[in-house]
Amino acid sequence: MRYNRLGRTGLFVSELCLGTMTFGGAGFFEYMGGLRQEEADPLVKAAADAGVTFFDTANVYSQGLSEAITGQAIKNLGLDRHSVVIATKVMGQMGDGPNDRGLSRTHIIEQCKASLKRLGTDYIDLYQIHGFDPATPMEETLRALDVLVSHGHVRYVGVSNWAAWQVQKALGVSERLNLARFETLQAYYSLAGRDLERDVVPMLRDAAMGLMVWSPLAGGFLSGKGDGEGRRSTRAFPPVDEARGAQVIAAMRPIAQAHGASLPQVALAWLLARPAVTSVIMGAKRLDQLTDNLGAVDVTLTADDLKTLDEASALPAEYPGWMQALQGAGRAVGPNEALEKA
Repeated sequence: MRYNRLGRTGLFVSELCLGTMTFGGAGFFEYMGGLRQEEADPLVKAAADAGVTFFDTANVYSQGLSEAITGQAIKNLGLDRHSVVIATKVMGQMGDGPNDRGLSRTHIIEQCKASLKRLGTDYIDLYQIHGFDPATPMEETLRALDVLVSHGHVRYVGVSNWAAWQVQKALGVSERLNLARFETLQAYYSLAGRDLERDVVPMLRDAAMGLMVWSPLAGGFLSGKGDGEGRRSTRAFPPVDEARGAQVIAAMRPIAQAHGASLPQVALAWLLARPAVTSVIMGAKRLDQLTDNLGAVDVTLTADDLKTLDEASALPAEYPGWMQALQGAGRAVGPNEALEKA
């Protein structure tokens, strides 16, 4: 297990992160797993034993039950609170009223206090905005997060599911108002869905932000089971281009065979090799699934493997990307590197 610097901060996190959306299983999240405390504890233990120090949850996962189970598991296993990094999120509907969702100062501060109580901790390492709220001024949201950092309830703040321009605008507001800025983005990224590479990944690299990947197996699609089996038989999410996805899986199979690895391990290993990726979030309902995912850290893809997978999963060219690539050919150089001859 490697430990990567979280964005530009001084905090290091494990390259694999245990996602706990499968804990609780109440309401909308019932189809995800519905694991109770006695079922969740062994998964947390297996992850911790393998070197995972990073755990990701959200207040909206099973209406707070996932947070409660996660916090209790850490206590039940006797894990040192200061040796683990806990990330959670805020935005989703947590009550029946109009102010029980969104990114207002009221909702953020109330929900942070509730998350701290459920997790059984006095601070959250990474507090993330779970989506974009068009009803709340960005300045209000960022000021509320800064208050939580200033008071010590939160160590770092991050964002999830925002477009590149929204994140960049927020970074500018934070700099202008001298507020705690977003240090991470949590986003969907996989061999079956590389849309992030068009604008978001270049933005992250430029801003020195960390990237946490959710649904690295495209909701189970990259396990090779397809939409008729596994979790995608209940809900085909995230959406996948079936034709391109089939090409990707066909390219993965011989690589997996050559490494004695599973298809999920190849998919995870590809992400772990991407320069922009800080940590890949694993979600599991069973111990054997988690054990298989943890094995991805031992799969080292060759340059040829990566080239094969990159080509099979390549995004179709779009403007202005293809025009900028044409005009900038030969000029993408680093410090003290020479330009190509014209």
